[in-house]
Amino acid sequence: MDYSHDSRIVLTLDAGATYLKFSAIRGNRLLAGPFALPTHPADLDRCIANIIQGFRTVRELLPEPPVAISFAFPGPADYPSGIITNVGETLPAFEGEVPLGPILEDEFKLPVFINNDGDLFVYGEALAGLLPQVNRMLEEAGSPKRFRNLFGLTFGTGLGGGIVHNGELFLGDNSNAGEVWLLRNKLDPENNAEEGACIRAVRRVYAREAGIPEEEAPDPKDIFEIGMGRRDGSRASALEAFRQLGEVAGDVVAQALTLVDSLVVIGGGVSGAHPLFLPALVEAANARFERGGRYRRVVQEVFNLEEPDQVRVFLAGERHAVTAPGSGRRIQFDPLKRTGVGLTRLGTSEAVAVGAQAFALSRLPG
Repeated sequence: MDYSHDSRIVLTLDAGATYLKFSAIRGNRLLAGPFALPTHPADLDRCIANIIQGFRTVRELLPEPPVAISFAFPGPADYPSGIITNVGETLPAFEGEVPLGPILEDEFKLPVFINNDGDLFVYGEALAGLLPQVNRMLEEAGSPKRFRNLFGLTFGTGLGGGIVHNGELFLGDNSNAGEVWLLRNKLDPENNAEEGACIRAVRRVYAREAGIPEEEAPDPKDIFEIGMGRRDGSRASALEAFRQLGEVAGDVVAQALTLVDSLVVIGGGVSGAHPLFLPALVEAANARFERGGRYRRVVQEVFNLEEPDQVRVFLAGERHAVTAPGSGRRIQFDPLKRTGVGLTRLGTSEAVAVGAQAFALSRLPG
């Protein structure tokens, strides 16, 4: 569904462990915000008070009343009922069963929709970000190839994921689709993938490689600067920390692509370090099995959409004509099964907001 010309306004929120980022979206574009308040992750009353205050503040900036509230909140949760059931270390104040959706419905007298941030991020990129951009590029290159599906990862405090199938957000029967953080960690098979592809993973590997206590490791932004040679520190350790993140994430991508056969979009706070991890990610997704190496991890060839040389091959494909015996009819054929991995085109928070808007409007009459 195309909401780029829809005049209805939706209040949105991207809730994280540190900040609550509020905005209002109309027609896939920011109308107000983003505006941030502290989360107070360990204090339920203060956190909910700031959520209410943030929505009030954004509402006052609008030219007309909103039709819904729709936002991303960490899970696990029963998202259809709006009940947050347990967010562990991210937002410990919500331990238990907190009916956040009903609380906001009572406060604002509006329908309230809550989803996972990874889901809404990918939905936004599918509607107004990477997916339509790639299809435009294919059209301009004269290729008949088009993509209709999108899988995405977000790297930050944790590892998030989401799936869009044929223009619709795929949530699953328990609202648990795309929980890729629970896939097996390639480099540490006794652990989950999140522990190899998040902020703490980058710091942990850097500390181990540099021979320093983990608590003394810089944050990933500084480790990226070290890896790029722009800051003092152990450059080899920085490069290895991001290479390992890429290898773990690339294995996650390979597992996902065997099921969803889609483009792949990357977002989250760590995505800015893509020069140091994206090549390793694509290499891991294109790997072959160590035994019986004739088999690729995925049928499709995976291209890095941030590398111009790879983009040219991706767009061109291997088009040629095949002649049908007997009739002599010429059939245009492109045998190159392919996909691409690219960065968010909207920015993670804006993509979440666009996805939240679309999810709400898709469930409202008219």
